[in-house]
Amino acid sequence: MKILKMRIKIIASLLFLVTTAFAQGGKTKVDGVVGVVGDYVILDSDIDKSYIELKSQGAQTKDISRCQMLGKLLEDKLYAHQAIQDSIVVTDTEVNQKLEEQVSYMVEQLGSMDKVIQYFKKSNEQDFRAELFDIIKENKLTSQMQKKIVDDVTITPEEVRDFYKKIPKEELPVFGAEMEVAQIVVKPEITKESKQAVIDQLKAIKKEVQEGGSFFSKAVLYSEDPGSRPTGGYYKMNRKTQFVKEFKDVAFSLQEGEISEPFETEFGFHIIYVEKVKGQDLELRHILISPKVTDEALKAAKTKIELIRKRILDNEISFAEAARTMSDEKETRNDGGVLTNPKTQDSRFELTKMDPSLYGIVANLKDKEISLPITDEDRTGKKFYKILTVNNRYDEHTADYSKDYGRLKELALKEKQIKAIAKWSQEKIRETHIKINGEYRDCEFTNNWLKK
Repeated sequence: MKILKMRIKIIASLLFLVTTAFAQGGKTKVDGVVGVVGDYVILDSDIDKSYIELKSQGAQTKDISRCQMLGKLLEDKLYAHQAIQDSIVVTDTEVNQKLEEQVSYMVEQLGSMDKVIQYFKKSNEQDFRAELFDIIKENKLTSQMQKKIVDDVTITPEEVRDFYKKIPKEELPVFGAEMEVAQIVVKPEITKESKQAVIDQLKAIKKEVQEGGSFFSKAVLYSEDPGSRPTGGYYKMNRKTQFVKEFKDVAFSLQEGEISEPFETEFGFHIIYVEKVKGQDLELRHILISPKVTDEALKAAKTKIELIRKRILDNEISFAEAARTMSDEKETRNDGGVLTNPKTQDSRFELTKMDPSLYGIVANLKDKEISLPITDEDRTGKKFYKILTVNNRYDEHTADYSKDYGRLKELALKEKQIKAIAKWSQEKIRETHIKINGEYRDCEFTNNWLKK
């Protein structure tokens, strides 16, 4: 029972994503329309679902009024509506990839597709997937519209300085304790034999398809791409679609009906079959198979990183120099292994906001101490070994312009982005068909939704 409750709690935050904005057949409650933005309708039940979503994430909702919740929903619909007006494209492929990820996660947590359908009170899998598809697409439109608004917002050093000077001394932000972390990565070598075995397997699959076999079936059986395997390796793409360069180069070199030779990307080896060419769009299927790393290769990688660690401890070479000359991670190698904080784009990590997996490794390291070798996986699922060290520590302190320029720049940029979004919202509200019904017309909104 405890395990089931825990699983329900884990997927509770997905409830909002898989409940539609329309009342389903069989419900006795009449769900009234409380707002309209363009072609989007907001029901009274959508406000209830928003509360459920926030509570599932552990947020306190007692001080959030229904008017405030409706205001947030109106903003989301305005973004999605304007994204369509601005011809922002969210492809079915993108949506289906996210859909399959979420469905797989839910099935894993609840045990079966039937249990997922039952839990979310849907009549069948087709209806469940159709609703989830629409919600994911709307969410993607919303996020891409938000991104478009702030993409062109930049900040100059002079603006950062002005932002800092405007803050009263007693209101200056306090930055928590931080540290700068560096790492050295050693990846196991994939043998020529392993690569050739995969190439030969893909060539054999290509030959079987050319002799009448089904590429769809082969992809379902053999492909290691979880995003496309359930749909037989299917993707729809154009030159702007986010695929690695090698994949796009091969895809756009093929004619309709042609199957590529095996080729390599960071994910492994692929073959591509182009089903249709529609103007600038391709409809294709692909099979991905990654060469297997042998136990011997893993042992060799571990031995190598242990030797690197020993050389550093014996003062034969510095950590930074070892990273520059021996690390297999090209993103950090040139900087002596120093990691970049993805949120701030500088080298400092605030301890209270650090990724728990990273914090667990470095929290107890003393200055210049080196961790024991640790196994990890890259985004393609390939295992590697790494060692880490703490280069610098920074105590909690009040913001200082010269020492904390990067952080202050981030705060100043956020303020400017908020102003840009507010200005955009004011303009689009004036241009867009918006209607608020019933008691909600008495709400005091932050934005001028009532156009008074």
